Amino acid sequence: MKLNSYIDHTLLKPTTLIADIEKLCSEAKQYGFAAVCVPPNFVEIAKKNLEGSEVKVATVIGFPFGYSAVEAKVAEILMAIVDGADELDIVVNISAIKNNDWMYLANEINSIFPIVRTKHKTIKIIIESGVLTDEEIIKCCQLYGTAGIDFLKTSTGYAEKGASVHAVQLFRANLPPHVQIKASGGIRDYAFAKELVEAGATRLGCSASVAIVEGAPADAGGY
Repeated sequence: MKLNSYIDHTLLKPTTLIADIEKLCSEAKQYGFAAVCVPPNFVEIAKKNLEGSEVKVATVIGFPFGYSAVEAKVAEILMAIVDGADELDIVVNISAIKNNDWMYLANEINSIFPIVRTKHKTIKIIIESGVLTDEEIIKCCQLYGTAGIDFLKTSTGYAEKGASVHAVQLFRANLPPHVQIKASGGIRDYAFAKELVEAGATRLGCSASVAIVEGAPADAGGY
């Protein structure tokens, strides 16, 4: 299985340098990754480095904890779009999920969604599945699936637990068919990445992307 086209080549460290972003973009073009995922302040630089390629630029909103005000997330989204982001990975308010405040979460997505859709950008909602119960995950699938998002994403990579095959399978069983799944957090080798795709993930957020695709067995057909 070729995994390169599934991968969002990701670098979100607070100590990220411009040179790191340039390298990330170069690797994304070389290996044919789906996108790069970079901090908001590097969207413009990534866009310039990827000019003329098919690699998309993704960035994060409300990252990594999701508890910033809805108005702050809206401002981040607008700035990211101005800077050239193609895809927005938005952390919803995880605290609201844990407190069973679905009204807040409905208001949050209803405030965010029209802005992203009007600009024809891809919206990925991050729910941090590793800290949620199965029941909470299913409720998220129902809420965000009904909202019409493009992707539901497992994790930020900053919680104690990242992507799991179980979470991806649970997503797939409870999301509408048109909503895709992005698995991220702790994906470091080809075997685990392949398991997640086989479970239903259509995008993988990875910082170890090059090692993953170069670690593919010979019969997997290169990248």
